[in-house]
Amino acid sequence: MQKRENSLLKKNGPIGIFDSGIGGLTVAKAITDLLPNESIIYFGDTKHLPYGEKSDVAIKHYAHKICHFLISQGCKCIVVACNTAATAAYESLAADELINVPIVDVVNPLVDEVIKLGFTEVGIIATRATIRSDRYREKLLSKNSKINVKQMATPLLVPMIEEGFYQNNISKEIIQKYLAHSSFKDVETLLLACTHYPLIKDEIQAILGNQIKVLDSTLVAALRLKEVLKKNNIEQANKNSSKHKFLVSDLTDSFKRTAAHFYRNEIDLEWNDIWKG
Repeated sequence: MQKRENSLLKKNGPIGIFDSGIGGLTVAKAITDLLPNESIIYFGDTKHLPYGEKSDVAIKHYAHKICHFLISQGCKCIVVACNTAATAAYESLAADELINVPIVDVVNPLVDEVIKLGFTEVGIIATRATIRSDRYREKLLSKNSKINVKQMATPLLVPMIEEGFYQNNISKEIIQKYLAHSSFKDVETLLLACTHYPLIKDEIQAILGNQIKVLDSTLVAALRLKEVLKKNNIEQANKNSSKHKFLVSDLTDSFKRTAAHFYRNEIDLEWNDIWKG
């Protein structure tokens, strides 16, 4: 969504994207595919993951600090590529006068997609913090009071995916266990309200069958970003100017290996601990 009009924003500035770790690279990939002319600075706060187990106060603190850092790097727009951070901190980020650039999150575009498609029986799986916030339910009901929302925290999925245990018997058994819950018996659509989950979207769809539509926020968030850039007249037109940086606050070999799976391409992660000092 748009933060505010800002005539000083530069078209050649990068787009700042952040997540609690490297799961938001699924959103970053959708953005770089849809907007190949744009440069991005991705920041994964791997020092503090998982956000899903943190308090809202802590998550807001992390989110504001990261946004201020991205603005200091010249970012013209910020994408909150983390459902947990978006549900806990989006409103406070939008009210932060120091964040004088447009902000796009991953929650609102997905909610709008559900409304557009006309679903009224909606299932949601996410981290504990996202489910605890109840923000998806609130936003869906504010747009259609007849929607019935059934949601479940699925905390095993993030570490499972980050350790590379997906598209195998281990992931199938864990996913089946979660989805077998009676809450999801009559849903028309299942929202993957965590940016890690697109990596297991095909597995989830295979288990649920074609009668239930599985939705995630990657493409819809990228499309919303495109709208915001156009509205603010800050789209990058130069096809040869795009450059990407991928930063993490804690760097390990496992993050390096897993990042390529999330971004669907080899990338160089750089260590930048903005929390030092």
